[in-house]
Amino acid sequence: MKRPQQLDATGLSLVQADAFLSALASAIEPITIQFSWRPQLADADNEMVLEAAVNGLAGALVTHNIAHFQQAAKTFMLPVLRPGELLARIVP
Repeated sequence: MKRPQQLDATGLSLVQADAFLSALASAIEPITIQFSWRPQLADADNEMVLEAAVNGLAGALVTHNIAHFQQAAKTFMLPVLRPGELLARIVP
């Protein structure tokens, strides 16, 4: 989120991005991985994201990387949303 292209896309300053990330970190709950279903994804680096979402009983997996998660998430009946789609659902 602090990469220059992300700051440009969001319009946030580095200070604002840090504040957002701090707020997000304070809301995070650690997830214990009870079950591992690997391999599910073509990119092994994404497996931990899917496992955290499934084991954490997430209501959705939020990513810009829709194509890499869509098929495997269907197995777990886990919606995959882009960040803007999530915001549209939670912000009136």
